[in-house]
Amino acid sequence: MFDLWSNLAPLILASAVLPAQSIVTLLLVRSSLRSAYAWVAGMTAVRLLQGVLFGVVLTASEEHAGPKSPQYVLGTALLVLALLLYVKAGRAAIGGQNEDEDEDAPPPRWMVKAGSMPPTAAFGAGAGFMTLGAKFLIFTLGAISAITDAQLGVKPSVLTFVLFVALAQSVPLGLLGLASTSSSQSAAILDGFSTWLQRNKRGITIVFGLVFGTWFLLKALTRLAVI
Repeated sequence: MFDLWSNLAPLILASAVLPAQSIVTLLLVRSSLRSAYAWVAGMTAVRLLQGVLFGVVLTASEEHAGPKSPQYVLGTALLVLALLLYVKAGRAAIGGQNEDEDEDAPPPRWMVKAGSMPPTAAFGAGAGFMTLGAKFLIFTLGAISAITDAQLGVKPSVLTFVLFVALAQSVPLGLLGLASTSSSQSAAILDGFSTWLQRNKRGITIVFGLVFGTWFLLKALTRLAVI
């Protein structure tokens, strides 16, 4: 169990700290709390659906390949992700990245419309954002593979994956919890976090890219049986 959560913890943290989902959540809670809930529900629905689809595929693949066989698909995906994170961190470090070039951010039209997005559209936007986000998909694949490797059984595996999804979205869920209270202190916290997030986005990108790029590189080499 310790080995399982040592593999899941970096995936949870990496997914939770990506700023784009939190930025949109903050935009939505200021205009419509129902839309903010729908946005997070859309992301959650896609993650759970991916868990069902890819869980079946990876389970069958690993049973066929055997526990010691190289896992080329996931290993290659993690390797590509590591390289992308290094490139992204390098571009941010030299000041060559602006918000318009951020591939993790939702399309600009979503950001413009976020202030007036109805719940149905917000749900679709959340689902689309999670579907098109390559990094989020690889985080999910990594979690499913780690859970499959642990051979917990069906029910514990499902519960573990649901817990992974909840923790991976802990920041947006926490923002919804704060926004659901009517206190002025909660509003001040949300405004302060939004300001901090926008001001430190470049630094977050650099640290995120270097730390998690290295972690995913090591995991990729392990999956490919290089180390």
